[in-house]
Amino acid sequence: MAERLDRQRVVRAALALLDEVGLDGLTLRRLAQDLDVKAPALYWHFAGKRDLLDEMAATMLRDLVEGAAWDEAVAAGAPWQECVRESATALREMLLSHRDGARVFSGTFVTDESLRGAVEVPMGILTAAGFGPDGAARAWGTLLAFVLGFVVEEQAVDLRELDRSQAAAFEERFVFGVDVIVAGLATRLG
Repeated sequence: MAERLDRQRVVRAALALLDEVGLDGLTLRRLAQDLDVKAPALYWHFAGKRDLLDEMAATMLRDLVEGAAWDEAVAAGAPWQECVRESATALREMLLSHRDGARVFSGTFVTDESLRGAVEVPMGILTAAGFGPDGAARAWGTLLAFVLGFVVEEQAVDLRELDRSQAAAFEERFVFGVDVIVAGLATRLG
């Protein structure tokens, strides 16, 4: 008997296909073939590709929240700067865990209320540091935009074709960028 088709199975298959063919190769027709169903069967679960991408991003975010490194930093009473760095690093790792992960995540609209922690934790870190709600939202938005943009660029390059020093340069640039943002945020706090 064939495995029952549900939203989660479709999303996990879509993420596996994404890793195989990238975002440009991810089509509902190809996904249906991989699931051994007809393409219209997918429309029972998703209105279209955009809806599927939103749920793929939500699943990626759910995976991030479940393994959130920043929770450990916060629980350990680390300074807010370290917590922000941990948040940025965890987000980057999540995006890099799937081919074209940053492109999937960019512009998505996540409505799953269970994922509020993905925003509440970093916002809590920033408000505890002294930012007001609007300032914390702008600070987190800036960091999020940097990480997404950085990973889009990072994923556009085939890292396997780079030598070790070139690959290490990506890590150094990322750390530098996050440090610049954190230093800028610290000056805002006075």
